[in-house]
Amino acid sequence: MKKLIISAIAAAVLALPGAAFADHHAKEGKEVTLKGEGKCGKCALKEADKCTNVIEVKDGEKKIVYWLEQNDVSKAFHKNVCSDTVKVTAVGKVSEKDGKKILVASKIEKQKE
Repeated sequence: MKKLIISAIAAAVLALPGAAFADHHAKEGKEVTLKGEGKCGKCALKEADKCTNVIEVKDGEKKIVYWLEQNDVSKAFHKNVCSDTVKVTAVGKVSEKDGKKILVASKIEKQKE
């Protein structure tokens, strides 16, 4: 029993740095690089009234959705994701608004497959 408790505590302690690292890439106001699936928030997710870019990033088994701010970079890239889902790499600053993660992208590219 004692070994079981010690093992559980050790596993919990070892899991903490991984969880902290997963959150680290999305600190508010810091420029980050996100890799995930680019898609349309209206056409693919059915969660928006008008077309807008989103990126779904996997964090273990969990998916985090980043809504892209409508700037020149995002608007120019939208033709790639409106009718299709593509693997993308995006660079920008993350914030949160109304419970949603927002990415103000400075660069978006399709990943080379």
